[in-house]
Amino acid sequence: MKAHIITIGDEILIGQIVDTNSAYISKALNAIGVSVYQISSIQDDKDHILESFAFAKADSDIIIITGGLGPTKDDVTKSTFCAFFDDELVFNQEVFDHVSYLFKKYVKQPLLASNKTQALVPSKATILTNRFGTAPGMWMEQDGKIFVSMPGVPYEMKALMEESVLPRLKERFELPYILHKTLLTFGMGESAIADRIESFEDELPKSIKLAYLPSLGRVRIRLSTTGSVKEEVDAAMAVQLEKLEALLEDIFVGYEENGSLEELIGKALVARGKTLAIAESCTGGSIVQRFTSNPGASGYLVGSTVTYATRSKVDVLGVDSALIEKHSVVSAEVAEAMAVQVKKLYNSDYAIATTGNAGPTKGDSDAAVGTVYIGIATPEGSTAHHFMMGNHRERVIGKTVNKALELLNEEILKN
Repeated sequence: MKAHIITIGDEILIGQIVDTNSAYISKALNAIGVSVYQISSIQDDKDHILESFAFAKADSDIIIITGGLGPTKDDVTKSTFCAFFDDELVFNQEVFDHVSYLFKKYVKQPLLASNKTQALVPSKATILTNRFGTAPGMWMEQDGKIFVSMPGVPYEMKALMEESVLPRLKERFELPYILHKTLLTFGMGESAIADRIESFEDELPKSIKLAYLPSLGRVRIRLSTTGSVKEEVDAAMAVQLEKLEALLEDIFVGYEENGSLEELIGKALVARGKTLAIAESCTGGSIVQRFTSNPGASGYLVGSTVTYATRSKVDVLGVDSALIEKHSVVSAEVAEAMAVQVKKLYNSDYAIATTGNAGPTKGDSDAAVGTVYIGIATPEGSTAHHFMMGNHRERVIGKTVNKALELLNEEILKN
């Protein structure tokens, strides 16, 4: 069963917003056994949409569309649906009542004429109720192919997928079982890993595919397979995962399906009844953001500071100014002191700190661009680590964040 995802909106094509909908929909479809054949982003243009619909219908069984369902004149998806399905827009009382309810409860102002048009839907469409917005989802079929149109607002789309689209697809089709397992590794590059597991890769059954997904300071390794019997697929995958884990034991930190590294760290801290504090300079809050983007962070993260300027390291954290003057603000001594001081400030069990020169110009230190020090404070003591992260600002910051998480994870797992 193949799917084609189409996102509609000029704002995507001009780079004004990032298309996160397709990534979510792809994962959700894969999880129920639907393979995504193609993803397309297209303009709010009727002819372009019609061409895309025809192309998608020819090569896929399920076409998922997001965007273009608003009340304004630039949203043309509904009228284009009618053109494609030889249909017409009709007034839907259920949709109108829902729109009226939302306005009465949340907007608290009279419905405008443009808002009332949300109740006009193709007569052949099955309406999917959008609990969180005024634009309904629409399910239409033609020649055995399914078209599903949803609003582009991510939280509205996700609710429709989970509550309406996925259950309908599972009920309608006998779908295969697709399994992805992604190993998270840190501290070794893609080429070195490929060299280490070359024999393993050569001996993989043809039914299991391996892919490398490198990023800043880490490599994800994904094994993928599919089959009709879940138990057989799981068993075949388990055999290969055991072999691969043994080959990567020193750099393997967990499975992406169980959560990101920061989620795994959070779970480890909670399981041990321990807490974390963070002091950031060159990373500017990127580390704490990785933790707070996940629910439950308050169960272990007690506080953080972004002491970007040299003065704030002294005034806020209490780092000795003489230490900075002697060793430079970008130094192992200052990174370790920052970790020790933020641990003391928040009375945490663990602490991590960063100081460095991300570039492109030098700041309060003469350290070369790309120089980074990461400080770690634990119940057993404190230390600092020195790294050269390159000369591209975003790369320096990204690699520093990932390395800090890697070092923190190692310390936590020691206890």
